[in-house]
Amino acid sequence: MKKVDDKVYLTKEGFEKLEKELNVLKSLKRPDVVERLSLARLQGDLSENNEYASAKEELTFIDGRIEELDEVMQKVCLVDEKDKPVDYVGLGCRVTVKVKEAEAVYHIVGEWEADPSQKKVSDSSPLGQALLGKKVGEEVCFEAPVGKILFKIIKID
Repeated sequence: MKKVDDKVYLTKEGFEKLEKELNVLKSLKRPDVVERLSLARLQGDLSENNEYASAKEELTFIDGRIEELDEVMQKVCLVDEKDKPVDYVGLGCRVTVKVKEAEAVYHIVGEWEADPSQKKVSDSSPLGQALLGKKVGEEVCFEAPVGKILFKIIKID
């Protein structure tokens, strides 16, 4: 999330993923847990009813996540593929970098859709910050947990 303007920047894919999660929570998971909670209440003494306590805890978690996602969806600013920069690294860009002899491709995304396992890097992460604004041919020094890593930007899509 950008602190400057309080917007949440998402690609279309990221928006659809969060929208789907919100819909599943509201239309499937929450009603299911509410039903379980109602059935658990019928079992009598709530002070020793593990099913009731478990369902109540799960409902609290689901309600919290729904509230969080509702707030995010109100602040969404979609990153349009055709509006992303092509001559420098910006939000929505796919950046091919060379580290020693290996190449890696990173997709620069907003915080809400960052996923390091899929090489989706948040624009506010240390790596994202190091890459933002750079151009093809530039070298970028990045402080990683294993120490400093030197990247060379070879392509921006």
